Amino acid sequence: MSTENIINIAQRARIAANKLQYVTTQDKSIALNKIKSVLADKKQEIFKANRTDKKNAEILVNAGTLSASLFKRLDLEKGDKFDTILKGVSDIDQLPDPTGQITYSSKLDEGLELYRVTCPVGVLLVIFEARPEVVVNISSLAIKSGNAVILKGGKESILSLTALSTAIQSALVDTKIPPDAIQLVETREEIKALLELDKYIDLVVPRGSNSLVKYIQSNTRIPVLGHADGLCSVYVDKDADLDKAVRVVVDSKINYPAACNAAETLLVNRSILSTHLIPITAALQKANVRLHLDSESLSYLPSTDSPLIKECVSEDFDTEFLDLEIAVKVVGDVEEAIQHINSHGSKHTDAIVTENEQVAKRFMQGVDAAGVYWNASTRFADGFRYGFGAEVGVSTNKTHARGPVGLEGLVIYKYKLYGNGHIVEEFGEGHGKKKFLHEKIDVTEKIV
Repeated sequence: MSTENIINIAQRARIAANKLQYVTTQDKSIALNKIKSVLADKKQEIFKANRTDKKNAEILVNAGTLSASLFKRLDLEKGDKFDTILKGVSDIDQLPDPTGQITYSSKLDEGLELYRVTCPVGVLLVIFEARPEVVVNISSLAIKSGNAVILKGGKESILSLTALSTAIQSALVDTKIPPDAIQLVETREEIKALLELDKYIDLVVPRGSNSLVKYIQSNTRIPVLGHADGLCSVYVDKDADLDKAVRVVVDSKINYPAACNAAETLLVNRSILSTHLIPITAALQKANVRLHLDSESLSYLPSTDSPLIKECVSEDFDTEFLDLEIAVKVVGDVEEAIQHINSHGSKHTDAIVTENEQVAKRFMQGVDAAGVYWNASTRFADGFRYGFGAEVGVSTNKTHARGPVGLEGLVIYKYKLYGNGHIVEEFGEGHGKKKFLHEKIDVTEKIV
């Protein structure tokens, strides 16, 4: 696609975003319900495209050019996945509209009122790998938050992506939402060109590999919301309940090992090695998890004659395995666990298993991550599970949005000032000057 055509896509997205500033919550609801209906009607057509993608992707897996973990994310027909996708649209529709919310109000003077009001970010560029359902999730979130979005998925799922995005655009034709609010691009060359268009695009959201995110962060002036790694840890404290520890560790690793919120490191307190280590590692091995153990934890196992057991190297604690593998390290106390996580983690999600409330609070206060959990699996780090309806991505940033990013992460705010011929010259500290009132305004019934 030519540069001129790429600019045209971005321009159309900007025009759509400008129009979205005026749509109502009801307009958005009508559009989302129409999308759900059209997707349901075109289910078999979408499945046909998905089968072709899977067939082509299987060839790439066998050739070693596509990872098995990415292939697993491709399937739209598995179980109740498609029904879950449709339910996600309804869930987003039922969420409160994040735009038009007054987050600050102040009476500066009689007849001079200031309001901070949430509004859409504008144009989003979302880049992701595999998972074709992301098109539906993000399109729904964009519409609900009043944003236009340009989507780029992996080439391995291009037919599925095209079928889904075409269905969504057709659903928008007879609504107040411009069809250009949802656009799909196909090639890396198009992304490279779009990353230069900060005049039209307001926020880039990369969802994918470490290399993808770092490439985008290094090749654009547009703000980037995302995370490069998912190096999550579970720390089993000396006061951990054994049954809880087994449940949390195993689920954190095996529920979906290819996900960014799966645990990659297990930290075990030295004082419970004789009671907790063997049951936990046995449960992991039963689930076919390969263990990369440090020398101390390795010495506690009754047998190391297993293809699922190996001694770790230092690089293992900085590795996102994205598979049935986990690094295991012995630590002396919660402070050492915190230090290790803050040194090696990716600020995504980390958990502690303990019955000691003070230790749990110390861990949750000290670990620098978007999510810190007590006696719960790291796999809960997800916009749908948080009640966001879905997520546009997970952010480890410390500005604007952090953790699973739902609707609230897709709005910013503007200040609206209502006056009556007021001028700054009248205010000050000198004789005859007016002073600012700075009185909070009751906004219960206020619409601005």
